[in-house]
Order: sequence, then structure tokens, then C-alpha cells
Amino acid sequence: MKMAAAGAAGISLAGKAGAETTQEKGGNALARTWKAGEPYELLGKRMVFTNWYWIRPGVFGWYNDKGESVAVAGSEGPWGAHFRRSEFPTGIRLVAQPARRIGPILKPERPWEGDPGVNIVTAMQDGGIYRAWGGNEYFESKDGMNWERPELGLVEHGGSKKNNLLSTPVEGGATVFRDPSAPESERYKYVGICTISQQQFEEFKRKRPHDWDQRAVRPDAGHIYAISGAVSSDGINWTRLEEPLVVEHSDTQVTGYYDQRLAKYVVFTRNYMIGPTSPRAADEFHGWWAMARRSIGRTESADFRSFPLSQVIIEPGPQMPPYDLLYTNCYTTIPGAPDHHLMFPTVWHAAADDTTSVVLASSHDGRVWHFLPGGPVLDTAPFGEWDGGCVFANPNLIELPDGTFALPYTGWDLPHKYPRVRAKYRSGYAIWPKGRLVALEAVELGEFWTAIFFAPGRKMRINAEVRRGGRILVEVANQDHETLPGRSLEECVPIIGDQFRTIVAWKSGDDLGYADGSPIMLRFKLDRARLFGLDFE
Repeated sequence: MKMAAAGAAGISLAGKAGAETTQEKGGNALARTWKAGEPYELLGKRMVFTNWYWIRPGVFGWYNDKGESVAVAGSEGPWGAHFRRSEFPTGIRLVAQPARRIGPILKPERPWEGDPGVNIVTAMQDGGIYRAWGGNEYFESKDGMNWERPELGLVEHGGSKKNNLLSTPVEGGATVFRDPSAPESERYKYVGICTISQQQFEEFKRKRPHDWDQRAVRPDAGHIYAISGAVSSDGINWTRLEEPLVVEHSDTQVTGYYDQRLAKYVVFTRNYMIGPTSPRAADEFHGWWAMARRSIGRTESADFRSFPLSQVIIEPGPQMPPYDLLYTNCYTTIPGAPDHHLMFPTVWHAAADDTTSVVLASSHDGRVWHFLPGGPVLDTAPFGEWDGGCVFANPNLIELPDGTFALPYTGWDLPHKYPRVRAKYRSGYAIWPKGRLVALEAVELGEFWTAIFFAPGRKMRINAEVRRGGRILVEVANQDHETLPGRSLEECVPIIGDQFRTIVAWKSGDDLGYADGSPIMLRFKLDRARLFGLDFE
């Protein structure tokens, strides 16, 4: 496995605020001055453990023989105090699960779908259907597997407008997202890369002197790179914004979303691990890209039409081989849980063999990111297969009707930098049956308590797998850490075997037992078990 790199290393973003003030936007009740700490609130009805955010770190203290706390200020001496701890997580770990490959899920069928191929660059669940965009084409599906080409009537091809061609292509590294805060006229947005003229560049610098980077100018390629945006009421008829969102060098996949808690737009870019040029360097030297390691950048703004320069948030770390680069970011979320942030970065093994792998990173706030232990979730297939050259993940992670999680990816039949005159690409899925993307695992005995939170339902379904001889027990407590009547570990109906969305029950019933409007915390005791998530209803 080339990416032992994606082990337990963490990546943090400097300057994370402990509390901040945001403006009310679109009626979003979360967009206000917020206090830090429990109880927490889920934005959806699903809790998945992709980091330690929902798991209590435990508490401890030093006590004298009378049971009185003597921590820090006490005078018991080195041997007179006794160490006690509670709610301490033990015996658990998080492990990213490898995906299965299926595909191609789309093949060229129409006259306008010739070489090098047909592709999905963004997929999403939108209401009761699945939608996808790929370059100048639009697709729809009822089950996420069988894709139709609706007749849009926008572009003439071969003398007819009966096709699925978009008048404004979603291309240039662009991806689409749905904006829940916007008026209907701008409900859908896309972000992507573009090039601008020298005249446009000069005008941009005059208007926005702080939102450009000289590295955007590539005299060797004859380009000035920028990040562009577009808005739409339906995701089909697009209006491109006249000015770039920001002028910087981001020449591959760009992703965006509206953050309900920040009440801001967030865009993830291609950025670079690179240092400042010596002041003694000759002005005519422009070869910065030879030393730059491809990395992931982030920028945020309350105004979709204007962003500051992105800042590097994830770069190739010392846990990675020195020739590996972070090529794309593939930002997405857990289906049904918009506050569970994920990335599926494509790692380019550039100088090794020109192949790629897809790894998994998670965040509780979209700012601080950590790679999940477990290695790549997807590797380049054996050479000779349709995806045997290189693979690149695309947003979004979607949930199929049977509960399977599926992530679109583009597979090429030749290595990334191989001459592409004969190269072909197709779209496939990286899939996780039963939505089992990350396991909270107890190899033997494990135990943990969740954060205190407001449950978005009175019943709880569990997605778990228990090996022979093991079990899972669940307890419900109030915010004072007191077990609710009839909801103790001893009264829980043991969870054994393979349980997918099984209702957790106790001897007295399956209601969580809390008083309306009161927060709860959950205690889990695991024996030879893997927990994949919880759904509330």
C-alpha cells in the first residue's frame, strides 16, 4: 500500500476561532454568536464517528483518602493522593474501510460522447432524485446507478436540441453545490478554474488589490489562472459571474459548499507547499512550480462573489513519501449529515510510478482536518483495466436506496502524465455497502461515552458488526451524567451479529427515554465489535 501515509497523522489550520460572530443569513438560526461546549446539536439525523469530536475524552482527578479533590492545589505529597478517572474511552480506534470498485457506470452512448470519454464531475442527491454533471452534460437517476440523459433543449447538436447538453458547461475543474441559504434564483452554484486576459487581470488588481497572487501568472503556459463561479435556479441554466471569485493558481478540481454554522461560503482549492523566494533572486526566474508540492487550500467568504486568497490547510506531511503530492481534494459530507465533513484527496505518486490513490480525511468543522488510519480507500487498478492508469475522486458521497455509500471517481486507462492522445476515461463508483465507511472498532473490549447532545429523534438505529462471542450494549444518561430509568447497560438488549439500521432497545422499550427538550449522552460498551454509525428517528 503506497499510502501508509494516510495513517493517524493530523493536520490543523492555524487561527481557528474559539467563538466568532456571524451575520444572520437566509433565516439560519445557527448563524449567530456561539458559545463553545456541550450540549451539541446535529444538523442532520445521523451520527458517524469519523474523528473524536462526538466522543468524550474522559475526566480525571487526584483525591485524598476522604474522597476530596486535591488536584493542583492540594498538599498530599507525591504518594498521598489517589488518581481516579471516569468516562474514559478505552480499547477503541477509528479505521477507514477500503472501498469496492464498480464501473464504468457511464459509457459513451450518444454522438456527442466520443473520445476520450464521458464522466461525472459532481453527483448529488437532490430531493427524490440523483443528479450529476459532467463537462457539458447533465444526467439524472432514480436509483443512483442507472443514469438517464434528459432532453434539455438548450444546445443544438446534429440539427436537434433533443439532448442533455448544457449551454454553460460545468468544466474546468468545476463542481456543483446546492446553497440552502440562497434565494431560488441562485439556489445552485458552481466553482471552477478559468483563465483571464492580462487586461482582465489588471482591472481585477485595481478593484481588489488583496485578492490576487502573482503565482497565478504562468508565462511558460501563457495563462493567468483564476477561480470562477456561476449561479443557477435549477442547476441546468447557468449564469456565469462576470468577475473571478479570486485570482490564484488553482489548476485542478475546485469544490465549494455553504457552511450553515459559519453562514459563509467555503471553497477548497489546489494550493502549494512552497516557501518565499530569496530577495536576492533574479527577477526573471519564474520556476516556482518545480519545487512546489501540490497541496489543498481553503478560503471562506460571506459573499459568494468575492473571496480572499486561499491558505494551505493540508500539505504532504512527513508521514508521506517525499515524492507524493495531494492532487485533488474532493470535499463532501456524510449523506444526511451536513456537519460531518469529509475529503477524499487523490494522492499522486508522481516520481514513483505516476499512479494515484484515494485517501480519506475528516473534520468536525471544515477547518481542522485529519487523515483517517487505514491506508488508501481506493488504489489504481491493475494496468490494462479501464481504470488501470490513474483514479481521481469526485464529489459527492451519495447514499443509494439500499444504504450503500457511493463516491464517483474518474478512471483513466493510462498514467496521469502519459501522452494522452489515446487515453480514455470513464466514471466508476467507490462503494461501501451498508454505508460502512469508517469503523469505530474494539478488537477486544472497548468503551466510550458520547458528547452531550440533543437527540434528533426518540429512537435510535445502529449500524454495527459484532464478531462471534461479542456484543454491544448502550446506555442513555442525562446531561448530569445520570443513567435514565430503564436505559442502563444491564437493561439493554444485546446487539450481536451483523446489524444494519437495527433499533436499539432496552427491556422496557425502544424509546430513548429522555424528557422532551432535554439533552442526552450515550455510553457504549463494545466487545469484539465495529460501530459504523447511528440514525435517529
